[in-house]
Amino acid sequence: MTATATTPTTAAATATTALDVTGARTPEAAGVISGARERIDALDDRIIGLIQERMAVSAVVQEARIASGGRRVNLSREMEILSHWSDALGKPGTALAMTLLELCRGRVRTGRN
Repeated sequence: MTATATTPTTAAATATTALDVTGARTPEAAGVISGARERIDALDDRIIGLIQERMAVSAVVQEARIASGGRRVNLSREMEILSHWSDALGKPGTALAMTLLELCRGRVRTGRN
């Protein structure tokens, strides 16, 4: 076996790594990007939590609707939701709303589903 030479980590190597990871061209931009990415990760965690909360509330609505003899899905309400997201975010908002509605459907476990 031959030993391989290793070089100690230097500030320049660390800066280069940060630049490579962020795609930035300067250490200053890499710092801004790294900080913004941390904020994005935190926002993503909050969004996921809110979606999970929405899924739970939707299940309550569906259970109540089904228990009263109604259908699991209310299409006119879904159209309102699609319109709301589309008005706020345009066409991509509609796609997001469709995904959200899909996530929230069918979570109810009853004998009627």
